[in-house]
Amino acid sequence: MRTKSVKKNRINVVTLGCSKNVYDSEVLMGQLRANDKEVVHEEEGNIVVINTCGFIANAKEESVNTILEYVDKKQSGEVDKVFVTGCLSERYKPDLEKEIPNVDEYFGTSDLPNLLKALGADYKHELIGERLTTTPKNYAYLKIAEGCDRPCSFCAIPLMRGKHRSKPIEELVLESQKLASNGVKELILIAQDLTYYGLDLYKKRNLAELLKELAGVEGIEWIRLHYAFPTGFPMDVLEVMKKEPKICKYLDIPLQHISDPILKSMRRGTTKAKTTGLLKDFRQIVPDMAIRTTLIVGYPGETEDDFLTLKNWVSEMRFERLGCFTYSHEENTHAYKLEDDVQEEVKQQRANEIMELQSGISWQLNQEKIGKVFRCIIDRKEGNYFIGRTEYDSPDVDNEVLVDAKNFYVKIGEFVELEITDAADFDLYGKPVKQSVLD
Repeated sequence: MRTKSVKKNRINVVTLGCSKNVYDSEVLMGQLRANDKEVVHEEEGNIVVINTCGFIANAKEESVNTILEYVDKKQSGEVDKVFVTGCLSERYKPDLEKEIPNVDEYFGTSDLPNLLKALGADYKHELIGERLTTTPKNYAYLKIAEGCDRPCSFCAIPLMRGKHRSKPIEELVLESQKLASNGVKELILIAQDLTYYGLDLYKKRNLAELLKELAGVEGIEWIRLHYAFPTGFPMDVLEVMKKEPKICKYLDIPLQHISDPILKSMRRGTTKAKTTGLLKDFRQIVPDMAIRTTLIVGYPGETEDDFLTLKNWVSEMRFERLGCFTYSHEENTHAYKLEDDVQEEVKQQRANEIMELQSGISWQLNQEKIGKVFRCIIDRKEGNYFIGRTEYDSPDVDNEVLVDAKNFYVKIGEFVELEITDAADFDLYGKPVKQSVLD
């Protein structure tokens, strides 16, 4: 018996995990809309599709809890059907079917046609680039490849996403043109590994060529690079970044660690000396580049000396942006054969120390911005502030520029010149350069 009135045949897509999942949900929603289905993102609907994450323990727990929440709603009559897709069900489908049988059906990461069929829709091949975006109207993610060929010991992504598969340049240009026609001004390029782009299709690393083509798309003003791999990084990308104003001087390059014994065990294919040299080359070729990285602490066998090597290196490198995660022991990965021998409290303490160090570095770098003027995009209004970003900041993970809405007005979704008036550890405060104060 239905306890709550929910509109019939309304499909609610719930997205968990990373930007790649956001993109996949948007493609699914675009297909459903093209099939004349009523579809919403994380609103009420009587049919629920949960796009799960299965990357690390915390993400898996969130995914399982979300599935259980909607199964409970199904049992109480609040929803009619629950479907599960994405990385968790790709990786653990037999276990999930056994443990949570009340889900109507489970689908993997490459099961879109079958999922659509279960939802009473047909997969439309002609819809290349058609998506129902869920991000603010001014930016969108552009997934340029799927899967990963890297052998990193700690990572389960190849188990869930398969081998690396690049999308053709012409397809990505078409998708970008469609996004631009809908008002998107910033493309955030994502993949498990941008560095590898094109090797399968063009027999060479072809990211630089892709960037040149995307920069020609009218209406796109910023192009941002996420998730590059350090080994084999195509240096011609830096020349394009240097010359083409649309390419943000920003690079997300997860480095994970710097101690040579840990890098070797992680199977990263690089060394401390090579990585440090690569970063110095980045700084030399594009001096004003903002580099974002992520690190893992508490990997099996990480000694206090390994950690101090990492900590000292973070001090030396002074990354503009940095995130730090504790190691998660994932079954069926190469590292799962190793003993997970760093205690959880030690892992957390090490992560806290790195982030505290980074907080101080970020504060110092932000103080240098006071008095300078930056071109910013305004994403949203929150409370008494308009929230914007510089080209050196990606949404959700990086610094934001706050503009006092009581004194100034800026248009959401537009670019504006902001003078930085104050700075904290991770936030900047700014005022429009060409605008009078509100009365």
